[in-house]
Amino acid sequence: MKADPAVRTAFIRTHTALMPVPHAPEIKLYLAHEALELWQKTEEELEAIGLPPPFWAFAWAGGQALARYILDHPHVVAGKRVFDLASGSGLVAIAAAMAGARQVIANEIDDFALAAIAANAQANGVAIDIAGGDMIGRDDGWDVVLAGDISYERDMAARMTDWLSGLRRRGCAVLIGDPGRSYLAREQLVAIAEYQVPVTRALEDTEVKRTSVWRFRSD
Repeated sequence: MKADPAVRTAFIRTHTALMPVPHAPEIKLYLAHEALELWQKTEEELEAIGLPPPFWAFAWAGGQALARYILDHPHVVAGKRVFDLASGSGLVAIAAAMAGARQVIANEIDDFALAAIAANAQANGVAIDIAGGDMIGRDDGWDVVLAGDISYERDMAARMTDWLSGLRRRGCAVLIGDPGRSYLAREQLVAIAEYQVPVTRALEDTEVKRTSVWRFRSD
């Protein structure tokens, strides 16, 4: 049974709290108090309301680094059409909107993430267009594509990298935030910034993760 939007939003507000992002405190998100407690809660309610794992409830390292970079370098997105792939909580999309992007589209395949993005955008007073579904392979003429933490799973990471590299070749600026996970295509990328990002120990087995913002290498 699929939860309706009101149920999704209510679940988010009930099981999270609005708090500053550790490495980008200009932004507040609805984040989990206790990571494992919320993860267990979603498993318990999966059958009842169709809730997938709550990736949207955490400020992941790659997203934090990318948001920090955008806030510190607003010219990257100012006045441009920006697409945020696998937006999660909407952190990076919110940073782009705060930095002066002309339009920001946040994309997710998870309906709960879409609800979280809407709630987080409202909490930060920014306008974001929200797009659901798998948009990998599309090109709507964006000026900038941002992607945080997309290198968890081999096949999906490869699919995303192939698509993103194609966007770059046609002139789109592509930035990836990632702490160097297993399936990051390092051979195609170069790091342009590095941060020490506070993260959730229960999920990352550390309290600080060295994380970079990457771009594709020039031909």
